Amino acid sequence: MGEAPRKGKGMGEETRSETYAELAAVGPYGVRPGHALITLVEPHPGHEYAYNRWYEDDHYYAGAMAMPWMYAGRRWVATRDLQLLRVPEKSAVARPVTAGCYLSTYWITAGRYDDHMKWTVAINKRLNRDARVYQDRTHVFTAFQDHEATVYRDGAAGPRDLHALDHPYAGLVLEVIDAESPERRAELLEWLRSRHLPRRLAGSPAAMVTVFRPTPLPGDRMTYVKQVEGVDTRLTLLWFLEAEPRECWEPWFTGIDTQVAESRLGTLELLAPFVPTVPGTDRYVDRLR
Repeated sequence: MGEAPRKGKGMGEETRSETYAELAAVGPYGVRPGHALITLVEPHPGHEYAYNRWYEDDHYYAGAMAMPWMYAGRRWVATRDLQLLRVPEKSAVARPVTAGCYLSTYWITAGRYDDHMKWTVAINKRLNRDARVYQDRTHVFTAFQDHEATVYRDGAAGPRDLHALDHPYAGLVLEVIDAESPERRAELLEWLRSRHLPRRLAGSPAAMVTVFRPTPLPGDRMTYVKQVEGVDTRLTLLWFLEAEPRECWEPWFTGIDTQVAESRLGTLELLAPFVPTVPGTDRYVDRLR
């Protein structure tokens, strides 16, 4: 902003501290999750422990939570028994459908998507240059997403969507649906919001479902992250569970694929359960294969 860079106290590096003061005084700063980063990743065989430690000890913070406007995050893991619950067998998202052991979810402040994207592209280029990006992994499904709706089981009672990544939920189910056409996605969203999700949530162990639509990644993204598919047709749902998915998969999640198909509005491309990781530990790493 026209000022010479200034050194941060005791840091020995330029931090442009005065610029931060200017930026904080302008723009949206609400608390609602207007956007999300949802990223499903498969560590390469033999790299599970190293990948987990890199992500938890460095990347979760330096590549995510330390960034402006990314205000909440949580990691989830699918052990082999959870991977085997996934449907459909032939998925347009995960090939094979069991691919993607780790899921990370982050909330971004509404109205701050562009600001965050400029930062995240720049910092990931810097991390890559400084050899702080773990290469032995595959991005199965990574997309920034815009929030479309949240449907609650209990109305006004209980945590809101802004609390979802901090509340100690016992599990999460990732659901991806492709509408029949771009023109029908709005109809699919309305069916989910007003009919399907309220019925499925009633009496279930899921406290809420958040619904997002993916946005294209910028052209200057890192090359190891492929461009987002289904930008015009896809919806991404996150089910937040008060019980472990192993305990409630039947009857609460069986049959969802059939109901989506019967709606004639879209196709279920992935329904995948996860449990939360335990930060700072390697719990579950020995149960991925």
